[in-house]
Amino acid sequence: MNHVVGILAHVDAGKTTFSEQLLCHAGVLRSPGRVDHQNTLLDAHPLEKQRGITIFSDQAVFERNGERWFWVDTPGHADFAAEMERALSILDWAVLIVNGAEGIQSHTETLWTLLEAYRVPTLLFINKTDRPACDADGVLLALKKRLSGDIVDASGWDGDALPTGLIEAVAERDEALLDRWMAEDYDPAAWLSALKKQVMGRALFPVWRGSALNDAGVKEFLDALCTLTGHAGPIPSSDASFSALVYKVRRDGQGSRLCCFKVLSGSVGAREEIALPSGRGKLNELRLYSGPKFTPVPRAETGMLCAAAGLSDVRPGDFIGADAGRRNAFHTEPMLSATVLCEGVPTGKLLEALKQLEDEDPALGVSYNPATGVIDLRVMGRIQLEVLQQLLLDRFGLSVTFGPMRVLYLETIAAPAVGVGHYEPLRHYAEVQLRLVPGPRGSGIRFESLCHVDELSLNWQRLIETHVFEKTHKGVLTGAPLTDVTVQLLHGRSHLKHTEGGDFRESTYRAIRNALMYAESVLLEPVCRFTVSAPQDCYGRVMGDLTQMRATLDPPRMDGERFTLSGEAVFAAFAAYNDAFLAATHGRGLMSYRLDHYAPCRDAEAVIARAQYNPLADDTPDSVFCAHGAGYTVPWDQVKAHAHCEVEE
Repeated sequence: MNHVVGILAHVDAGKTTFSEQLLCHAGVLRSPGRVDHQNTLLDAHPLEKQRGITIFSDQAVFERNGERWFWVDTPGHADFAAEMERALSILDWAVLIVNGAEGIQSHTETLWTLLEAYRVPTLLFINKTDRPACDADGVLLALKKRLSGDIVDASGWDGDALPTGLIEAVAERDEALLDRWMAEDYDPAAWLSALKKQVMGRALFPVWRGSALNDAGVKEFLDALCTLTGHAGPIPSSDASFSALVYKVRRDGQGSRLCCFKVLSGSVGAREEIALPSGRGKLNELRLYSGPKFTPVPRAETGMLCAAAGLSDVRPGDFIGADAGRRNAFHTEPMLSATVLCEGVPTGKLLEALKQLEDEDPALGVSYNPATGVIDLRVMGRIQLEVLQQLLLDRFGLSVTFGPMRVLYLETIAAPAVGVGHYEPLRHYAEVQLRLVPGPRGSGIRFESLCHVDELSLNWQRLIETHVFEKTHKGVLTGAPLTDVTVQLLHGRSHLKHTEGGDFRESTYRAIRNALMYAESVLLEPVCRFTVSAPQDCYGRVMGDLTQMRATLDPPRMDGERFTLSGEAVFAAFAAYNDAFLAATHGRGLMSYRLDHYAPCRDAEAVIARAQYNPLADDTPDSVFCAHGAGYTVPWDQVKAHAHCEVEE
């Protein structure tokens, strides 16, 4: 069987050092590398060696007792949380490393929330117990209080005889075993089987402790890990249909594009044709990676992580095979944007490079305005921008800088609005009539056709749907991306002789823009879910700050000498609070936050005024009609009067 185990941690918790020691004990390495020596297996990229942090998820493979484990290393810095989450989506098990010298840190809680969302069975390891500042018992108590009461001490257990504390914890969560324990009827095999089920069902979270740097506790953890995960669950059927989830796109040393996927069911061989989101395609060479090296494999079996070339239209989050057409939605989204400053750099070459980086990291959301030449990116923070700058220089020879980071706003509409797009220069023809309808919060862009195929053939209707989704449509208030809207196709018209595919692209874009000019637009701003923790003597100051920024607060939690406040706040206000919070708590506070949802902007008028956006100077809402053998432009507010289809309202 194949098992995928991912390791996650707050930055500088010792995750990479732990991985090196574990892989050494697993027989993958002869000796463990060190971050400060820049010789670790899984942080092989020059940028990772230079910065001493994990930026890209990577994997190693080891085998024990006829079974295979994929050990997946993930970034710990919050700026690369999107990369981490893409790896998290394919995990069977997770190992969460906690810095024993620092305790629970801000990103630790964010990781725990994501692990809950994905329902990943999780083991914990309190690291750096050799540090004088480490209070492992105190950290364990904090984990129980702040993360889960089902966290239980498994220190010293190496997969053999269960310690009494673990035996009792298992019995407490199984009524039949509890009766047997009270009757002194202990059966090691029954308890181990129950422990596996409870850990797999996230009813129990064992925690170990040790020092990865000094190789203390790592071998015991590895042995226990293999005991818990080995032969876990039913053996997959070899007769099931092939299905896989793509979680990463990367380039190899020769620049070839590779799709990395986890086989969820069935199996597939190299050169086989499979179903893809856009049709069908053939898998080229299948590769099994361990660190930067790979070995070709003839067949990818259930549970394996493989890479394949030849899937040019597949993106991270896509399912391939039997479930092709489905997509995995990710929780981590950027709340900031930045403009690329590229004086002297050819725009075409820069866009090509950025699109390749976006192919590998879809969260970048590259947008380009041909009218102004402005290129914007969606980003998580400053460190990510620095990495992008170095990647563009190292991989593509392009020297760029970035403007100040800005809050990433979105736009939607408050009521339905109808728009018409007509495109009829000489020897071209297409007309589209659309209705934009407000959608549920977080629904993005949807499409539905209310147009009969007798009026517009199905192939043209499908082409219109493609054009709706092939670009990011901008709102008319600030030019922010449009969201939470259903695009309804009401009517359409083509010409038997003159209509081409590109004509419907033009008319669809213009119809959406035309409808937005009539719509009651709403500016949306990101709202984050946050948690802050600090000593109780800082409570009044922090509470006052959060009240001043109009945060919505949950009831406070008091834990000994510390308090914890959770709630929601507008990101524009909260993002600037980090420095003030550290000053207010004299560096003793912890803060974590993540995007929760978008809501109508509280200071919309001020934001719109600062943007100074001219909707007529960007994507055009006007249409092109033809008369006397020549095309002419009709202003947006007169298009409906010229439309060839009867206009609904």
